[in-house]
Amino acid sequence: MPLKSFEQYRESIRDGREVYFHGERVEDVTTHPILGGAATHAGIDYKLAEDPQHRNLALYTDPETRETYSRYFKIPQGTEDLLKRRELIAAGTRVGKGVVPLLKEIGTDALFALHIVTDYMDKRAETSYLPRVHKYYESCREQDKAFAVAQTDVKGDRSKSPSEQPHPDYYVRVVERRDDGIIVRGAKAHTTASPFANELIVLPTHAMAAADAAYAVSFAVPVNTPGVKLIAEASSYAVDNQFDFPVTSNHKMVDTLTIFDDVFVPWEHVFMCGEWQYAGALANTFVQFHRFTAAAYKLPMCELFIGASALIAEYNGVARASHVRDKLIELVAWAETTRGLLVAASMEHGVVPPGVAVPNTTLTNIAKHHFARNYHMMVQNVQDIAGGLLATAPYRLDWENEVTRPYLDHYLGGVEGVSGEKRMRAMNLIRDIAASGFGGYQEILSIHAEGSLAAQRITILREYDIESCVALAKEAAHIDD
Repeated sequence: MPLKSFEQYRESIRDGREVYFHGERVEDVTTHPILGGAATHAGIDYKLAEDPQHRNLALYTDPETRETYSRYFKIPQGTEDLLKRRELIAAGTRVGKGVVPLLKEIGTDALFALHIVTDYMDKRAETSYLPRVHKYYESCREQDKAFAVAQTDVKGDRSKSPSEQPHPDYYVRVVERRDDGIIVRGAKAHTTASPFANELIVLPTHAMAAADAAYAVSFAVPVNTPGVKLIAEASSYAVDNQFDFPVTSNHKMVDTLTIFDDVFVPWEHVFMCGEWQYAGALANTFVQFHRFTAAAYKLPMCELFIGASALIAEYNGVARASHVRDKLIELVAWAETTRGLLVAASMEHGVVPPGVAVPNTTLTNIAKHHFARNYHMMVQNVQDIAGGLLATAPYRLDWENEVTRPYLDHYLGGVEGVSGEKRMRAMNLIRDIAASGFGGYQEILSIHAEGSLAAQRITILREYDIESCVALAKEAAHIDD
């Protein structure tokens, strides 16, 4: 069976990869005091396949090969595939207590997009990339690999195109073509989970012009390829303290500045090389899938906000207060609108060559925009319901001190029957996810991850059929052109 166990996955990333964290080379990302916990979190995607509760959702059987694979590799062909993909993404994020693993999700988004765009490109530019993409996809599926996707270039002067930059390496580019492959140089930012991936898929960040042809490149390399260097930063740090940090003590995200220092890529893993006319199509097609993934993994955090808010309102004795009920209504509407838009996007999908179902682009972008545009207001609602102890409550060591503990028990209890410790555990959950360094990371993530709010608004306007609405208005106004 082509499936890795969690332990086999962990062993597969002990391969000499060049990772740096806080100025030091990391010898083993699975045992590092901070990155090790993040590696365990990322491996949730493998644990789901071993868990009887999630196994049927996490796996599928291919009717042609009769082999069982991770469902993440199931190329969507219709509504059922898209809905199950959404459910699987949400399930992994719930196991991660609202923190997405993002180890197979984003890589398969890229593989779906590559199938579509290389098919389109081969038919128009007489290239032969699709067979490479499909062979690579099948190899990764057979080996149950984990991925990171490096798309966002560091960009330098954002008013200039890649070829106009002060120095040529602000975007990843091809510096040499050889008989056996290409040499690439440059850097990508915000590469999530890359220290824990087997493969790194590189995509162009946006549309390009003819002068930018060297930057119109897409490829895949193993993370331990010579010249690939990862400078990592974590969303939270290692603490053996579930009382103060109930989520981030066990679950954390890691992003890297991903450097390609003259990296060799064999031709069989090159999926675009100089076809600048198609760079924008590949960037945008990936985003069509990845914003669907993004909105799906946001939902468990919405649910956590609702549950934590209702719990602390009960403990604080304000569950029936009208302003609290109003805030809970807003939280529920926020979550359910996002979920409903994703379900609708799955049902109103399109199927494009070579037979890939694409969730409705307009609805997907509205879902992502709705979540992101309202995130800060929802954090405000949660913080308002919880109260000022989010900022000033004593930490675990005060509860463990035999002198101070009796005072905390005496003064920090909630409604009758709710001890100070129980109330503070609920408060600490909110502090961890919405009033901490990790909370700040999540607020920035909500705005900038998977594309900015402006990018989503541009896509919504571009994809919606406004002309048909104009025609309807003209007909209603009796305007005959």
